[in-house]
Amino acid sequence: MSDVLAALVVVVVGYVVGSVPVAGWVARRRAGLDLRDVGDRNPGYWNAKESLGRRAAVPVFVGDVAKGAVAAGLGVLLAPDGDWWIGYVGGFAAMVGHAWPVFAGFRGGRSVLTFVGAAVVLSPITAAIAVGVLLAVTAWRGFAWGSRAGVFVYPLVQLAVDGPYRTAATGVLMTLIGVRFATAAWRSRGRATAGAD
Repeated sequence: MSDVLAALVVVVVGYVVGSVPVAGWVARRRAGLDLRDVGDRNPGYWNAKESLGRRAAVPVFVGDVAKGAVAAGLGVLLAPDGDWWIGYVGGFAAMVGHAWPVFAGFRGGRSVLTFVGAAVVLSPITAAIAVGVLLAVTAWRGFAWGSRAGVFVYPLVQLAVDGPYRTAATGVLMTLIGVRFATAAWRSRGRATAGAD
């Protein structure tokens, strides 16, 4: 399979897999809720945990991580020798699908756990070290600090493990998360402004 054909297959499959609204399905089945209308309005794990409870949100965690892992894994599997970037294309496509899902009216989540799933497949050594840092800092200062430390250390470790090109590709994936957080903040600001009028 050529690299162009592999990339096209991975984009389509990754986007469709990413579009599966796991959090939406779980919330509707468990409590009849649309997570886009409650809590922080993000249809992802954190809002599911806050709205439904930790145990009910476990399938959301697993499903959102699996979306990124499956898409990136397909890219790695289909990539001709040496075309490492196709795995990143798969991860990116799944993240776009999670953020703008065709099966949920293009109103999706922030793609954090989908990124995590892709990152574990694309750079397992880096991911293991970052998770170790996350757990150590979480034990010391709590999850909020642990997650920040894990995110901060990931590209630094990856630069040493995988080199600059793969680290730059990871930066592209992380940028999509930043865009989703920015658009969510913009929408919240718009709702607050409309409510004040």
